[in-house]
Amino acid sequence: MTDVVSTKRRSEIMASVGQKNTRPEKTVRSFLHRRGLRYRLHVKELPGKPDMVFPRLKTVVFINGCFWHGHEDEKCKLSRIPKSNIEFWKAKIEGNRARDQRNWQELRSLGWRVIVVWECQLRQKGFLEKLANDLQCT
Repeated sequence: MTDVVSTKRRSEIMASVGQKNTRPEKTVRSFLHRRGLRYRLHVKELPGKPDMVFPRLKTVVFINGCFWHGHEDEKCKLSRIPKSNIEFWKAKIEGNRARDQRNWQELRSLGWRVIVVWECQLRQKGFLEKLANDLQCT
């Protein structure tokens, strides 16, 4: 199946996708802040610049887009590989996953607890409450 937009337009669309302050990030941040949890954002000094850092809890949270980070859950409908330029996308997403694994391992070796929130999980009823409870019970 060929793409319905030109290569140039597809490149523009993909380049416009933000890396910080995405809708899933804002949803999680807003919910946790209302629950009284305080955090720092995108701490450059830590591997992978985690989306949220809870220094007091020695915990970091990554909020991953299912497509960009290659979510492997078979129930996830958001992590499909595009039908055009398949080899490029496989390599791109596999590289992102490998980088994520390196960053998470390095953080764990530094004594940080790593929590990964997938975009599709935010659609599950009660997920954010469970996340908040997990954070507060550490």
